[in-house]
Amino acid sequence: MPRRVIFDTDPGVDDAMALLFLLRSPELQLDAVTTVFGNVDVEQTTRNSVIVLDVAGRPDVPVFRGADRPLLRGRQHGGASVHGDNGLGGIRLPTASRTASAGRAADELEDRIMASPGEVTLIAVGPLTNVALATCLEPRIAENVHELVIMGGAALVPGNVSPVAEANIHNDPEAARIVFEAGFPLTMVGLDVTLKAIIVPDDVATIRANGGAVGEFIHEIITHYSDHYARRDGVIGCPMHDSAAVLYAIDPSYFRTERWYTQIETQSDITAGMTVVDQRGRSGKAPNANVCLGIDDERFLALYRERLTNHA
Repeated sequence: MPRRVIFDTDPGVDDAMALLFLLRSPELQLDAVTTVFGNVDVEQTTRNSVIVLDVAGRPDVPVFRGADRPLLRGRQHGGASVHGDNGLGGIRLPTASRTASAGRAADELEDRIMASPGEVTLIAVGPLTNVALATCLEPRIAENVHELVIMGGAALVPGNVSPVAEANIHNDPEAARIVFEAGFPLTMVGLDVTLKAIIVPDDVATIRANGGAVGEFIHEIITHYSDHYARRDGVIGCPMHDSAAVLYAIDPSYFRTERWYTQIETQSDITAGMTVVDQRGRSGKAPNANVCLGIDDERFLALYRERLTNHA
């Protein structure tokens, strides 16, 4: 039986690519999408989620609008430079077929996880605000979720929006701190692995040629994203950040991990959002996160190409 999944997201080019990967993966059954601010505002991330589901032919998946700002801070506005003004590469988007379903994302997370103890995997690939709010509403979701897989953090590598912080954690450090301290069975798929999984132009061309409408959509939205990485980092291609989190939910054997106590820095303006890992047990605290440090990137990209082209 496929594992039930809720996808908490802020599309975002790589979020859209991850959602399409999830929908093509028979190991996972998508129950719902919850949206959050992040790469663009929550109105746009919600609209984008519906559009991606439309492109995939999945109008049956409900979309629930979530948090529009961090718990305590002002919202960051740097995502558009990476993802385009509309979050999906700045392309001309089709009209979304529907609006969000009634209900708030945090309530849906609480209700769905508590209604099916041990059955729901939560994949969170944006700021962790919705997850933190749901945890505050019902702390027992941490022990009733099957697993929480997040795309976020940087354990042993530099950050991507500050010298030490990764974007999703940096966008709401207080929310991330709540989540990491809540007792979730949590896996952190961070920059240590996602920056090693680079989809290159030849891969995108293959997906475009053999992926039908979905392949054409990926080709259109990824151009702005790829150009950003070429300009800023000199990278030919772009990292598959959020798809790596989906991959972990599909098959953890693609990854090398360590169990470490991880805390989120919230006090300093310089290091806000830093994921501080205790590699040597000096804190005296039990590990609270499964931290991904290595990835079989070639096997991952082969799987992504296969799944995004075999249902054209």
